[in-house]
Amino acid sequence: MPRFFVTSTQITDNSVTILGEDAHHISRALRAAVGDPVTVCDMSRTEYDCVLTDFLPDRVIAKVIASHPANTEPPIRITLYQALPKGDKLDTVIQKAVECGACRIVPFESERCVARMKADSEERKTERRQRIANEAAKQCGRGCLPEVSQTISFQEMLRQAATADAVFFCYEGDGTLPIGVGLAKAQPPKGGEVALVIGSEGGFSQREALAAADRGFFMTGLGPRILRTETAPTFALACISYYFELSVQ
Repeated sequence: MPRFFVTSTQITDNSVTILGEDAHHISRALRAAVGDPVTVCDMSRTEYDCVLTDFLPDRVIAKVIASHPANTEPPIRITLYQALPKGDKLDTVIQKAVECGACRIVPFESERCVARMKADSEERKTERRQRIANEAAKQCGRGCLPEVSQTISFQEMLRQAATADAVFFCYEGDGTLPIGVGLAKAQPPKGGEVALVIGSEGGFSQREALAAADRGFFMTGLGPRILRTETAPTFALACISYYFELSVQ
């Protein structure tokens, strides 16, 4: 069933107003008709089962039939901090991270990044990345729209990530814990926040790893094989999803 996201102000009584590109998509691309069912999410993890009732030039109106909590969101909030990869790899990272349950994706620059932020194009790139996240959220049935932030520095990443209940800094050096062991040791509370930090193609320098360890981050290994920077976040997020959503604890 088609899924659309709206703000709480677009829901009044038993009616939902769908605006902008989504309204155009319903009218033109889907060629929907009065009486067709749609699912609407309110950004606060509540889903509304609706039927379309009116088509206006700039909006589509739907009637709410039933509402219920979204059951597709992880029991914890996951923020992915991804060091800038080369080319368009970040597009893939964002898409797969949303599918795997990330609630926020934050690109950052590290010492070994080949790609670098360009201030004059950062706003435009962030808007495009947010659209990728939005489409992925619709496709996989998320109950909220994950946020894609603008690119930040390594030091700012350390500061922001430190506010999470547990931070897993993925590093290929010695002295790391397997991510499953780290999760069991950290025991982040349900409803809390987990931060996952992934490096670019060159990984992290020893200086960066020491800075993360000084913050109390878990030095985390992702197994015996070398994973590409666009593969590592999907793998790690899948491990977190398994731990919280699929395993018997």
